[in-house]
Amino acid sequence: MPEVIFNGPAGRLEGRYQPSKEKSAPIAIILHPHPQFGGTMNNQIVYQLFYMFQKRGFTTLRFNFRGIGRSQGEFDHGAGELSDAASALDWVQSLHPDSKSCWVAGYSFGAWIGMQLLMRRPEIEGFMSIAPQPNIYDFSFLAPCPSSGLIIHGNADKVAPEKDVLGLVDKLKTQKGILITHKTVEGANHFFNGQVDHLLAECEDYLDRRLEGDLVPEPAAKRIR
Repeated sequence: MPEVIFNGPAGRLEGRYQPSKEKSAPIAIILHPHPQFGGTMNNQIVYQLFYMFQKRGFTTLRFNFRGIGRSQGEFDHGAGELSDAASALDWVQSLHPDSKSCWVAGYSFGAWIGMQLLMRRPEIEGFMSIAPQPNIYDFSFLAPCPSSGLIIHGNADKVAPEKDVLGLVDKLKTQKGILITHKTVEGANHFFNGQVDHLLAECEDYLDRRLEGDLVPEPAAKRIR
């Protein structure tokens, strides 16, 4: 798995990158938890998601936001980190011009950044938001949310209480043209201590079903003339 350094808006960014053998393979970008609370691209969940996509033939990238590891710059409360994510996607796309689609997966703070990236990049056709924090971050920009995806969290999460996550899910489920899949990991806290395998199994099941053409909204019925 090659270590890579690429240019970001605030200097160089450090990542781990695995190209697919297929030129037109989809791209997956994995976004890590909060940089000021120990979040890095080597977080266990981020690492496992990276391999999950790689095993399914995606060109896959995870990277450190600015100020983490060998990534230059300093924490920017989300605005700069969103720019970092956009630059990361630009960099992968420059190496894989035949790739037409992309997925984004984010955990905690990374889920918030990932959903913002989703709004700006129409080629992102699927997302995974793991333990998002609508109690802390504003998700009102998802109006409308442009892609179908998975929201998954633990019902013992005190960092992102279940009622707040359910409020976000309910709001997104009212939107037309997308299908939001919601999963709860019973007894899991924000860090999925002792439950990472369960979390990954749910993510794998969702991704496999999407790749088989399942879990997307039915196309609108054509009107009979």
